[in-house]
Amino acid sequence: MLNRRSFLLGCGVTATGLLGSGASAQAAEPDVRACRPADPLQALLQGNARFAAAWQASDAASTAENRAEAMAGLWQDNCYLPPSTLQDAQAPWASVLCCADSRVSPEWIFDAVPSDLFVIRSAGNTAFKEAIASLEYAVSVLKTPLILVMGHSRCGAITAARSNAPLTPLLDELVAPIRANRMPGQTLDAAIRANARHTAEQLTQRSALLADAVASAQLSIHSAYFDIGTGTVSMI
Repeated sequence: MLNRRSFLLGCGVTATGLLGSGASAQAAEPDVRACRPADPLQALLQGNARFAAAWQASDAASTAENRAEAMAGLWQDNCYLPPSTLQDAQAPWASVLCCADSRVSPEWIFDAVPSDLFVIRSAGNTAFKEAIASLEYAVSVLKTPLILVMGHSRCGAITAARSNAPLTPLLDELVAPIRANRMPGQTLDAAIRANARHTAEQLTQRSALLADAVASAQLSIHSAYFDIGTGTVSMI
């Protein structure tokens, strides 16, 4: 991940440019792709390591104020683009397909800032057609080089899919892909991981555009598991 200093240097903003040289010279507007890391997956994992450390520190804190203080160190050294640049374009460097669970916010989990991530969320992080279409847009138009499908611990949608309790017709439809992929005797954690892997596989099976992007090395697709208790993301 680029830090603040490398971002400024990459955009041609030097100390002289920031302080001025007696003239009213202004730094050039940075390119919308200026914040893209060389290795998007590694950048996600590094961001998660920062988040997990803060998350675990906040868990050890005894007051709400101390928990807030533990989390306040995030987003300090990230690469930020000016809003004036972002109002006309975006160039996210990773797409994340994850659950709609309120505890699973990718921008927090990966210590990412606005414009870094293209996010699709739905309960159970399945490969529903609107999600695939959105990812096709991210890859073909925004040139996003990475898709991460992320499941998480204690997932309510996976739990519902494993249960015989009655659901509404729409919820039945939502968990149908999860039920179709379940295996007898699976633990909840195993089912969550299997669902994330299955979703990742479905993306190229159901989208020729995504399959072609992977085949031409313009795109990589991975699956991962987020543990809410520790804040850590592990690759599957």
